[in-house]
Amino acid sequence: MGGPGDPPEGTPEGAPGGGEDEYRSVVFDESFVRAARLQELSAQERLDDHAPAVRRRPALRRGLSRQALILVMLIAVAFGTAIYMGVRHPYTTPTAQQPVEPLRMTVIPLSPQGAVPGAADAEDLYAHSPAAQFGVGAEGVPLPAARRTAHFSDSQVIAALSTAKDYIVESSLYPAVLTGGQIRPARVLVDPDQLDQFDQSFEHPTADGRHEPTGWLVRFDPSRVQLADRKIRVQGTLAATETDSSTLEVTADGTFVYALRPNGSTASAGSGDKAAQVSLFTVRRELHFRFDRDDLRMHQAQIVVSYVQAGPLSCADDSVTYLRPLLAGQTAKAGGPAGTDPYATGSATALCGTLATSAQPKV
Repeated sequence: MGGPGDPPEGTPEGAPGGGEDEYRSVVFDESFVRAARLQELSAQERLDDHAPAVRRRPALRRGLSRQALILVMLIAVAFGTAIYMGVRHPYTTPTAQQPVEPLRMTVIPLSPQGAVPGAADAEDLYAHSPAAQFGVGAEGVPLPAARRTAHFSDSQVIAALSTAKDYIVESSLYPAVLTGGQIRPARVLVDPDQLDQFDQSFEHPTADGRHEPTGWLVRFDPSRVQLADRKIRVQGTLAATETDSSTLEVTADGTFVYALRPNGSTASAGSGDKAAQVSLFTVRRELHFRFDRDDLRMHQAQIVVSYVQAGPLSCADDSVTYLRPLLAGQTAKAGGPAGTDPYATGSATALCGTLATSAQPKV
């Protein structure tokens, strides 16, 4: 039964709460009608063809939206680029790194044929020597044009050349190393796997071709000499080559000419003007550096070969720990190093050469 206020037939259609309310959420908009799979025929179509009242509409052809098409194209381009870079990328997976070799060194003293020439002024000596046209300091070792290799970029080749040059400067031109006894400026540039050999060379110097401080650095005996001119004359070259996919090598070949004079105590102990005169000392260094990718990143180098010729020196003097130059007016001492027994294993090879007259200044 209806309520006291309800009509006998119930709530009329259209009134609030009527049956139509449950369909009000359904909106038959134009897109809904067009998407319907069934379509009612017109009255004329039903009379003419005696067809059913409705017919099935063909399915709508739906394509990809523009945004979806662009996204697919971007993914395809990125995928193609990744494949291309994987095929053409110049840097292949690095091979296993070679173990670091110990430095092999040879130091050959050059003995003068007569008295060492001297002069009061270093510039005068340089002007009359083969070093007259040499550069001054680091300028004498210019960096060559760097070209990429099969497995190393331009910047990596430049890094190798720059590190090699820095080692040459710190070990051959830095005054605190030459006469002050410092070793750290060069040590920080050495590959960590060679530091034990480096440290043992200075703690326990030995003429064994492995542990000679003068194979690592140019260092003069500070008790005997001092620099007369800090403008060291230099002529050197650098060249980089790739030995395998994980290794670069740099060869450095340089001639260094130093103006030296006796230190204060030695000069006062000398006699005549010769005791205070300046003389030239020549060092020829050939260094071979090796770099793996860690060395390039850390600005360090493996020094694998050091070949040194230096003079004027006396072959009788020890040149392992320090170079002890013969100064103006001095001559080589009689005698020389002991002969080498080719059948004795483990013994050091003693070498000594003669300093050509043409290598000395003409004064």
